[in-house]
Amino acid sequence: MTDWIKARPIAHRGLHDKANGIFENTLSAAKAAIAGNFSIEIDIHLSADGIPFVFHDNTLDRLTGETGPVRALKMAELEQIAIGGTQDRIPSLASFLDTVNGSTGLVIEMKGIAGEDEGFVSRILEVVEDYRGPLALMSFNHWLLHDARALNATVPLGLTAEGDEKLDPTHRHADREYRPDFLSYGISDLPNGFVREFRETGRPVITWTIWSVEDMAKSAKYADQITFEGFDPDANS
Repeated sequence: MTDWIKARPIAHRGLHDKANGIFENTLSAAKAAIAGNFSIEIDIHLSADGIPFVFHDNTLDRLTGETGPVRALKMAELEQIAIGGTQDRIPSLASFLDTVNGSTGLVIEMKGIAGEDEGFVSRILEVVEDYRGPLALMSFNHWLLHDARALNATVPLGLTAEGDEKLDPTHRHADREYRPDFLSYGISDLPNGFVREFRETGRPVITWTIWSVEDMAKSAKYADQITFEGFDPDANS
């Protein structure tokens, strides 16, 4: 169910390359990752009309010519907004799934906003229900993991986390409560007791964000796979 997560390096927000006009979380970044035989990590929010879409930030400001909260817009409006002045537009999760079409693994981070996530997980599960490729959901936000378990989600569910060992009790509580199938952990906080114990159960651990050969080597000591950006891990493996 989760072995595919270990199989290939995971391109952080797709295989994006701003210098060459390929921006994060776009269909172009997805196609580039597929061409490179990498798995893909993406971020999703919920539009004003209840449609999951692919975007990292809470606001439009950094990546588009627009400003303001990204969730304030309906999907039809979001799909008209250019990313980085390119031909890419903000894609719905459904259109992203259509583009990937099972050709590589897809790790989806649910970006929660406290008090604004009612119905978020249920809408995600509706969209991914009939998807036949390797796919997993994960989140920092414990309320989203709670909702996924309450809805009896059958897709692999991961805990995204970071922090030194002072946070281990919090992470262990989340492990008991939500029974994550895998863990995505910040590389700067490894080694870590909770991560070591989690991995000893046989569940996969992936790391984020790996920017260098040095961090890739560090990750190999403590985890099963990397979420990378800014270099080619195959060229250095």
